[in-house]
Order: sequence, then structure tokens, then C-alpha cells
Amino acid sequence: MSSSRLLKQATEWVKPAPEAFDLPSESAQKVEWLRCLPFILLHLSAFAVFFCSFAPACIAIFAISYVVRMFGITGFYHRYFSHRTFKASRFVQFVGAALACTSGQRGPLWWAAHHRMHHRHSDTDEDFHSPVKKGFFWSHMFWFMTAYAYPTYTKQIPDWKRYPELMWLNRFDWIPFVALGAVLYACGETAVAAEWFGATGLQWLVWGFILPTIALYHATFSVNSVAHVWGSRRYNTKDQSRNNLVVSLFTLGEGWHNNHHFFPGTAQQGFFKGEIDPTFKILCCLEKLGIISSLKRVPDWVKDKGT
Repeated sequence: MSSSRLLKQATEWVKPAPEAFDLPSESAQKVEWLRCLPFILLHLSAFAVFFCSFAPACIAIFAISYVVRMFGITGFYHRYFSHRTFKASRFVQFVGAALACTSGQRGPLWWAAHHRMHHRHSDTDEDFHSPVKKGFFWSHMFWFMTAYAYPTYTKQIPDWKRYPELMWLNRFDWIPFVALGAVLYACGETAVAAEWFGATGLQWLVWGFILPTIALYHATFSVNSVAHVWGSRRYNTKDQSRNNLVVSLFTLGEGWHNNHHFFPGTAQQGFFKGEIDPTFKILCCLEKLGIISSLKRVPDWVKDKGT
């Protein structure tokens, strides 16, 4: 690899590629390991857990960080930006996008554009992260390590391009992510945190940032991989989407994937009793508080087809 190409990929860590209108060629469908170095290093940094002592507060720090950021992904990246299943003010949509950015899963418009393409071509040759067509591990994570998956395809998100603040956040999505890590470490170094929680800055960083971020990655990725391979099928969709309870438990309700692929136009993914969907419950609370509105629920005809 030439030095100029190395420099180009290195600078893209902090200055992502500009938005693209057209899809790249087939030649762009190979893993670019250098670009993925931060992703790899984050996983290796999990070994820091063996070099810092454990405090009971670490479990609470992990759980809060995981659940709050997972809701950012499920509630805003998926059910709002990708499918527009409720309405929010410009301020709320920016806050929701920034919250989801702290998960380190790229920007809101990138996420929505790729997800919309997935629904349009689910489990066909044009679906870039189908385990049916390209293999389990490719669909789980290798797909987003390619030049193909790198840009934000603005043709897929004409409804969001008109918001300059979202375009900026999408381009510099790493800022909330890095800021969260810095804030957590700083919190742990304060005397108040040490007295109340008994956890150091390193413990806050490891248990509140590194470990839950890795868990968030693979829980989210499992919707693309696991939920297209294992589980039940309530609806006869054209793809291989599945309903998977385990995936739902780790993703606040995203595992009812067969339901979702049959009718993606609702904020609710657990259509029936017993289908746990915490994201929808939280969205209902936000609607009652007036923070969001027009929450789309499951029509009766959809339920009738699933019984």
C-alpha cells in the first residue's frame, strides 16, 4: 500500500468521506483493515478490565451506558431516521441523533441510508449485509469495513439532507463518541464520584465506555446476522427475517425482525403479547410527555395477518 493511500485512510478517521449520490463499483467491496484500526483497537482495549479493580458500581455504570445508548440507536437511528415512525422537533431530533452517535455506529444519515437500502433489497444480491447471500460474519460486521459501505448515500435520504446540523453531525459523528469517553473518565476522577460510587476514572472509562460500546456493536450487528438466520417466522415475507427473543432482549425490542420486515411503518416491533419491546414503551412515555408526537402503532390488519 502506498504512503499516500495510508495517509488518506488515516485522515478519514477524523474527516469522513463526503456524501455520495451513487453507489461505488463492485471493486469497492473488500475489507479495508487500516480504516478499521480504531474498531479493532477498541476491542483490544477491553483487556484493560484485567488491569483495573472491580467495584459494585461498575455494573450500574455499564448497564446505564448500554441501555441509554442502545435506545439512541433503536429509538432514533432506526425507528425515527430510518422509518420516520413518529414526529419530533428539530431540537429533539438533533439530541436523539447526538445520543445515538455516542454509540460509535456512524452518523444518523449514514445509518438511515444503509438501512433503507437493506429494506429495499433484503436478502437479495443487492442487499450488502445479507447472511443468506454473503455469509454470517460478513453480515455481522465485515460489510461496513469496506469502501462500499463507507459513504452516506444521500439519494436514500432526501428527507434529511435539508438539515445542515444533521449533515454536520453525520460528517463528524466521532465527536460525541470521543466526548462521552472523555466525560466518563473525568467523572470518575472527581472526588464526588470516588466517594459516591467508589470507582476510579479508569473504571468509569472501561465499564462505562469501552465494554458497553463493544456490547452495543455486537448486539446491534446481531439484528443483521442472527435475526436473518435463527428464529421464528410469523409472517411470510420475501426475505429470511426472523423473530428472535434473545436478540430482542439485548436490543430493547429489535429482535422481532420478521414483524418489522412485514410492516416497517410502525414504531412498534413487538406486535403481540409477550413480544418484549422496551424501545416502544419508552417512546410511548416520551409521547405522553410531549417530547415526541404522532407515534405510529400497528394497524389491526397487520395483526390479523399474523395470527
